[in-house]
Amino acid sequence: MKQLFDFSLQRQISRRTLLKLAGVSTFGGVIGYTRFTKPQPSVFQQDTLTLPYRVNRPQTVAVIGGGLAGLACAYELSQRGFQVTLLERSPQLGGKIASWDIEVNGEPLRMEHGFHGFFPQYYNLWSLVEELKIQQNFKSLNYYSVVYKGDRYKPEVFRPSHSAFPWNIVDLAISSTNRLQWGLNLTKYAHWQVFREITGFNPLSSYQRLDNISVADWVKKDFPRGLYDLYFLPFAKSSLNAPDVLSAGELMQFFHFYFFGNPEGLAFNGTRQDMGRSLVDPIADYVVQKGGKILTEVSVTNLNWQDGKINSLTYQKGSVENTVPFWVNANSVLNETVQHETGQANWQFYGGGDRVFAVNADKPEAVSLTCTHQGCTVHPNENGEFHCPCHGAVYDREGRVLRGPAKRDLPRFKVTGKAEQRVRLAATQPAIAQASSTETLQADYYVIATDVLGVQHLFSAMTGEVNQQLQDRVAKLAIADPFAVCRFWFDRDFEWDQSWFTSLSGYKLTDSITLYHRIQDDYIAWAQKTGGSVVELHAYCYKEKEFPTQETLLTTFEQELYDIVPSLKTATLLHRELVNQKNFSGFPPGSYRDRPSTATGTNLIFAGDWVKMPFPCGLMERAVSSGLLASNAILEQEALQRRTLLTVKPKGMLSFLT
Repeated sequence: MKQLFDFSLQRQISRRTLLKLAGVSTFGGVIGYTRFTKPQPSVFQQDTLTLPYRVNRPQTVAVIGGGLAGLACAYELSQRGFQVTLLERSPQLGGKIASWDIEVNGEPLRMEHGFHGFFPQYYNLWSLVEELKIQQNFKSLNYYSVVYKGDRYKPEVFRPSHSAFPWNIVDLAISSTNRLQWGLNLTKYAHWQVFREITGFNPLSSYQRLDNISVADWVKKDFPRGLYDLYFLPFAKSSLNAPDVLSAGELMQFFHFYFFGNPEGLAFNGTRQDMGRSLVDPIADYVVQKGGKILTEVSVTNLNWQDGKINSLTYQKGSVENTVPFWVNANSVLNETVQHETGQANWQFYGGGDRVFAVNADKPEAVSLTCTHQGCTVHPNENGEFHCPCHGAVYDREGRVLRGPAKRDLPRFKVTGKAEQRVRLAATQPAIAQASSTETLQADYYVIATDVLGVQHLFSAMTGEVNQQLQDRVAKLAIADPFAVCRFWFDRDFEWDQSWFTSLSGYKLTDSITLYHRIQDDYIAWAQKTGGSVVELHAYCYKEKEFPTQETLLTTFEQELYDIVPSLKTATLLHRELVNQKNFSGFPPGSYRDRPSTATGTNLIFAGDWVKMPFPCGLMERAVSSGLLASNAILEQEALQRRTLLTVKPKGMLSFLT
């Protein structure tokens, strides 16, 4: 500890710094009670008057988007007497926590978008779990490890805590095997500034100082190397935003919410089954029981503005690949890579993740590269065919199936418009057009709870006198670098000394490993029956230039898995599943000021992890809280009792110094 906080006079300390340090010491004594008494959550929003709970006249709400934000909003409004219609484009609900059926060597199982941890400070999410009485769907993982590649750092282990700042830092320093390598010296003014920022988050001043600089640029200055390697890099990437494109102000909010502003520690729960059965289905079932309608595989084709508000929406039933035109951006990395590898210049590629399209440069046609078997992205070969890197399906240059396991051809599109670095596409299959039907829905309120791509698409298709300020703000929303998940099934188990979910640092691609055969019941049963194991690697935010195709993702994941767990090199790989998407919300420098809030001043409400939140939150808690904020905005307009929302301490304990 002496080396950690070296207050020797090797360097002159300014009067201002000494006063600050004295203030920290005094303030630490004042809040010493938090060592023994666990602080309670902060109440963000609570009505002081007792207002009616349920609406007393017919009121309708259309919720567009069936992820956590949309489900949370629909849940709250449906129990308040509103007639809710939820519309979801995908076949399954859940958005980024959706689950779907797969088959592994003839046995049915469930796949999802990667492991999700439920932290104890997810107060609003847990309130839904308690109200639905589904606590039994979750299990404690007891502790959480971060493992670093190489010998420089030993693993860090995080356990449940009941102490607020400054005791959580003291506990971390005592338990950390790397505490002498933090490199933090508070006699250095630059280090003091870092300490002040991470412990003194203030929404107003922190964003004002740090939102216009990326994390990568911020730490280029005199920054404690150990702190960056041990905590800043792995936790920054766990926000699903890479440090070079993540606002430093946003990272301070992230740190405050997950550690410095709450007394809960970093241990968390996992689900006993997939996220669909454990959380999504219970919420959806409740909405239906309360009279709500849930429509899946529908695409909203238009939102019509009239007299300063949304008057109606139209939606199309049928296949997800419908005749509704949509815009998609060019993928310069894939264009360069494919031309270099295959020598083919007649294809131009658009989109990213698992939504990639190949546009024929010679005629206004395109083909989806999403494999019709299980959603991987097929890759063009030198002979003009498209090959699936996951399960071996092969298609000809027209998208027709040449070899299974795929049974359906790749969807085809026509190019209906072009702009700089993007094209507008619409499906061309007559069968799809015939199967689709268009309907109009009118509601009193409209909630857009899609991802960023979804809300931008909806605004591009709106008609009438569209609110220009909202349109401009939505257009500025960013998308993070793509993420990828690869799950492996092996014929044997292996020794593992770390937590069942472990963060990894120092690898080219992999950011975490999850042992599903130790967590989820179906996989535990599968492992007991077969003697095998199920392991998942997750890349939170990789650079497309380094991994331009899913083939390179799969190859790198497998190589790094054998580096992480060497004993699996001699095991037999039975099956693998890849999830690769580019649809997570981005929080780049300078984005905080113009980020849309939940309420818009009209009957259009926003929800999603991309909206500007008035209190600290992150990931799933951010999505759920935004959905409940959206419902509160509607309840307030109807003079009804708003739901009380909870959060961690809004500001850091040292925010008075900032």
